Amino acid sequence: MRVLHTFARSRRTPLAALLALVLAGGIGVAAQAPAPSPLSVPYRLFRLPNGLTVILHRDTSVPVVSVNVWYRVGSANEKPGRTGFAHLFEHLMFEGSKHVKDGEFDGLLESAGGSNNGTTDNDRTNYYEDVPSNALELALFLESDRMGYLLDTMTPERVDGQRDVVKNEKRQQVDNQPYGKAFEEIDALLYPPSHPYSWQVIGSMEDLSAASYEDVVEFFKKYYAPGNASLVVAGDIDLDRAQALVTKWFAEIPKGAAVEPLSVPQPSLDGVKRKTITDTVQLPRLYLAWLSPKEFAEDDAVLSVAAQILSGGKGARLDRRLVHDSQMAQDVYAYQGSMALSGSFQIAATARPGKSAADLQAAIDEELDRLRKAPPSAAEVERALNVIEAQFYRAMERVGSYRGKALQLNHYYNATGEPDYFARDLARYRAVTPAAVQSAIVKHLPKERRVELVVESEGRK
Repeated sequence: MRVLHTFARSRRTPLAALLALVLAGGIGVAAQAPAPSPLSVPYRLFRLPNGLTVILHRDTSVPVVSVNVWYRVGSANEKPGRTGFAHLFEHLMFEGSKHVKDGEFDGLLESAGGSNNGTTDNDRTNYYEDVPSNALELALFLESDRMGYLLDTMTPERVDGQRDVVKNEKRQQVDNQPYGKAFEEIDALLYPPSHPYSWQVIGSMEDLSAASYEDVVEFFKKYYAPGNASLVVAGDIDLDRAQALVTKWFAEIPKGAAVEPLSVPQPSLDGVKRKTITDTVQLPRLYLAWLSPKEFAEDDAVLSVAAQILSGGKGARLDRRLVHDSQMAQDVYAYQGSMALSGSFQIAATARPGKSAADLQAAIDEELDRLRKAPPSAAEVERALNVIEAQFYRAMERVGSYRGKALQLNHYYNATGEPDYFARDLARYRAVTPAAVQSAIVKHLPKERRVELVVESEGRK
């Protein structure tokens, strides 16, 4: 019987008891991280017999703990005709499980002073709880119960209820959001229909309507198993006690079948794809998009630096040219969006009254041409790197929340196989030179192979 007896601060598990668990086969032998580097996040990694990978990190700076579960499934794993299913399933994970009644998940955590959330993207679904350190066992109990026993309380009515919630979310965040349809259009233009990045994470209304209870059962059995997940526990913990608690709550869950990783051909653009759509907006907006390197591939970090040089504040080239000097744009941004299977580099600018998307495109192309012909200055690169490095360290200051160390340890493990990839990740950016920025723009942002999307006002004549 799965009963959580107490949520109060417990005594630490004696070493002898922990060794007994190891010898009994209750947990895998822990793998210690390599010797610390100047920038290091020490961790302990072990695997349960059911395949669950567990990463523990001790940080006693504040008495909080973050529990972060990463399932290797996102919208890219969906079937045609069932887009949006991974996100719908994320919602269902908060609706109760065998030993946690509907509504108790949030209530128990809030009573203990904790918070929680979940996110879905193209490549993964992630859940986390940030709790006071004396509530660690509560968080582990809750996560393990929905990993192992969600289907015990799942019903067609529950699926229907969350389907309506997700549909309303789509109406608010996409359909009725100014310029909200643009990203659907961009992805459909960048990727062929067979590519799993060609549809949006939130899916289509038609596909959400078609999702059934039977689909939920199949999806859970295939993807929500320990062998397809990794768990990070980071914060004010005793490593041995945390390992014993993880084993207590997760070891009994069946492993599940192996999930084959996705393998798709790399997409390509043979020319320029242009499209104009209308929306309930007052000002035209231009989007330029290119296919770019995937996450951690060569030039991924270089293009992030290039994006910062183009639109990272008042001194950035596009901000200065479009927003401040000529005042032809309300705003402008550039970013390198890198994912597991592919990446995209995008620039977007909103015109001021009296200016057109064509005006914006001409100015943006002039600035890109300047960078194709001559590298940025060393000062520009240094300023971009300073911003990126500051953001990097700010994220490392937090153990939990959406962008803290717990998530990053999980991210690095799943992307590189190495949880403590912090130093090597930062080194990618520190190695960027002005010449590398110029070369990456020439190679990856050609004028003749890109997507050009314009959003005009529905009332424009």
